[in-house]
Amino acid sequence: MSAEFELTRNITIGQYLPTGSVIHRLDPRYKVTAFVIMILAIAVCNTYLGNLFALAVCLVMFRLSHIPLHYGISGVKPAVPFIIILAIMQLLFYGEIARGGTIYFQYGFVTISSEVIRLVVVSAMRFVEVIFLSSVLTLSTSTTELTHGMERLLGPLEKVKFPVHAFALIITIAIRFVPTFAMEMEKMMKAQASRGADFGTGEWWRIVKRTKDMFPIIIPLFNVALSRAEDLILAMEARCYTPGAARTRYAHYRATPKDFAAVGICMILAIVMLIIPW
Repeated sequence: MSAEFELTRNITIGQYLPTGSVIHRLDPRYKVTAFVIMILAIAVCNTYLGNLFALAVCLVMFRLSHIPLHYGISGVKPAVPFIIILAIMQLLFYGEIARGGTIYFQYGFVTISSEVIRLVVVSAMRFVEVIFLSSVLTLSTSTTELTHGMERLLGPLEKVKFPVHAFALIITIAIRFVPTFAMEMEKMMKAQASRGADFGTGEWWRIVKRTKDMFPIIIPLFNVALSRAEDLILAMEARCYTPGAARTRYAHYRATPKDFAAVGICMILAIVMLIIPW
């Protein structure tokens, strides 16, 4: 079977890979905080060297978490078509917005300058870096830990009647369902291909054709998603889950010096990324 059908091995977000590393052993509250700091810094950083520095930090995090780098890189493959489409749109339509720089090409509304190229390259690097960080976070944190960590961090919002527990549960369920839907999509593609459907035979750069080939499985995938959601609802009701009900906490976390050190290191890295004139 062609590698085009092996979707689950290219989905890293939502998976959990227990390696027992120092990042795995961090308190989930401080771990989520550290990763949010890094993602915000990446979203603001708009220089080549700054994003190269962020990319190097992501690679170091893979090393510290004992997660194979090729496994993290495989998570970028499904996003390559979106990155290419985004780059083309920015290259064509951002000429009027990104003022300044050296103009290399101009025809009609299309203006390609050094500022536009910088925007395209930096945006692509940001996309990859966010995928890397999200992969490290979910690969090193179980769904239960992620739910508890987000719920503790958002706890102060309960004073303004914000549904913290429901919000944290929704986010973690959505993340957890990413590999599940990839597995279901892989099954459908293999089933359609066995009946003569044209899957995985075109070149990777033929994005329009490959997108049209995916249309026949969109509706079945929605049906599977609704079925999975109904099964989850029934399972939660069978366990007497009541939204908004007051409940005690089974897991109690205590911060250690290494948790504070992790947040401090990420803050320093973010400051270096943003403040130093690269």
